Amino acid sequence: VQLQASGGGLVQTGGSLRLSCAVSGVIFDDYGIGWFRQAPGKGSEGLGWISNDGMTYYIDSVKGRFTISRDDAKNTVYLQMTSLKPEDTAVYYCNTQVRGESYWGQGTQVTVSS
Repeated sequence: VQLQASGGGLVQTGGSLRLSCAVSGVIFDDYGIGWFRQAPGKGSEGLGWISNDGMTYYIDSVKGRFTISRDDAKNTVYLQMTSLKPEDTAVYYCNTQVRGESYWGQGTQVTVSS
């Protein structure tokens, strides 16, 4: 199982970015995918989740600003981020659980300048 996150970069406060997580090695539409981030000097924070049938869940701090979606034809999950804040600066990761094992993408850096 491989996950590859991409789409990070430098953006100004209030800007938007869309991250992608390409998944291979599993029947994609059988699994949910989560997004996490880790800011400098802080622990990992779960941001939200999309189930295999498209149900989504978000933590309060990103609800209304971040949207998770999936394209089963492309084996890809997206994290659309809007109204970005400096405190959103972090390395962003995608994750899935397959038969009790946790798999992570390599992470993509998002930097929000003030």
